[in-house]
Amino acid sequence: MRNKGKRLWLRGAVAVLLVLGLAACGGGGSTPATGGGTGTPSDQNGTPALLAKMRSQGYATVGFANENPYAYQEADGTLTGEAVEVARAILGELGINDLKGVLAEFSALIPGLKAKHFDIITAGMFITPQRAQEVLFADPEYRIGAALAVKSGNPKNLHSYQDIAAQPDVKVAVMQGAAEEDYLLKSGVKENQIVSVQDQPQALQALKTGRVDAITMTGPALEALLKSANAADVERVEDFQQPVIDGKEVWGYGAAAFRKEDKDLRDLYNQKLHELEKSGQLLEIMKPFGFTENEMPNGITADEVLKQESQ
Repeated sequence: MRNKGKRLWLRGAVAVLLVLGLAACGGGGSTPATGGGTGTPSDQNGTPALLAKMRSQGYATVGFANENPYAYQEADGTLTGEAVEVARAILGELGINDLKGVLAEFSALIPGLKAKHFDIITAGMFITPQRAQEVLFADPEYRIGAALAVKSGNPKNLHSYQDIAAQPDVKVAVMQGAAEEDYLLKSGVKENQIVSVQDQPQALQALKTGRVDAITMTGPALEALLKSANAADVERVEDFQQPVIDGKEVWGYGAAAFRKEDKDLRDLYNQKLHELEKSGQLLEIMKPFGFTENEMPNGITADEVLKQESQ
């Protein structure tokens, strides 16, 4: 299902302008606004306004953070990853056959979407009540747990976030804006124990150089990182205990995100997503990225996830 013929062309000047625009929390400056979100849900033919715009121009502009296996750029310029390929399949069903990616730091994705730097976020972003105040989530593509990696031999004997909290000298790296940071804090880990990094390679480098004692991210992301980096001196904690927050074991549900005015398009996206899952195609799309039947969302909706989170 991966389409190698579709290329992602990112120019350094655009990336710089994007970062500057996001830092200013606005959509102006030299960076053009590429998103839809006109405030009109549908055109006169009943087609969602953003969908009509993307069909007309022949592509969708998607925001992504360079996080394997969810969304990342390969050396030859190809945009791929679990979230990208799911979005590619769904948008293809809706008549959009090309994706143009805009690389941003993970923490800048939601501001960038709202500032109309891109049309949709395809980064496997976890659905949380806080984020749902800012964007409109599609239904989940997957269910996933957290994971932990340490130096070989696990010198600090870390098997849970509680083990980190119990050792004030232990430091853990987490990608800025990722849900794991909130899980760490709610597990009793102090802010001065958490080292924020921009991406996965920075996290791994911090562990290898001794800046931190552990790194945490989702299971598939950690597997992909350790495999690609061939990190012989680093190991995944196989018996890691999932965080328990407010008496419940925490699982993350990843999904695409839209601007709130693009509800009609989000609803069409959800319809196609559920069709993919029922047919078994969703699992086939995600298998190459380390996902199994255990990570399938089983038809759960974003609203149901948010209800669980608020209980």
